[in-house]
Amino acid sequence: MDMGQGDEGTVTGGIAADRLRSIIERVERLEEERKALGADIRDIFTEAKSAGFDVKVVKQIIKLRKQEPAEIEEQETLLDIYRRALGM
Repeated sequence: MDMGQGDEGTVTGGIAADRLRSIIERVERLEEERKALGADIRDIFTEAKSAGFDVKVVKQIIKLRKQEPAEIEEQETLLDIYRRALGM
């Protein structure tokens, strides 16, 4: 069995080490970017809070903007029905 060089560089135990390393390093870079973006988002919510906005409501608005209008309407209708059923 040939364990020498393949198209993917060094092959060890049937695994293309260079390709594996490349995949792992790409995921690690993306995880670092995600971490940085998370910090940026937290900073924006801190800014919103200091400007007097209710962060919980801002997050709800962001969630709603991702939904289709019909989906939002259906949820609001059900919420209204449930509230009336509970006497709210």
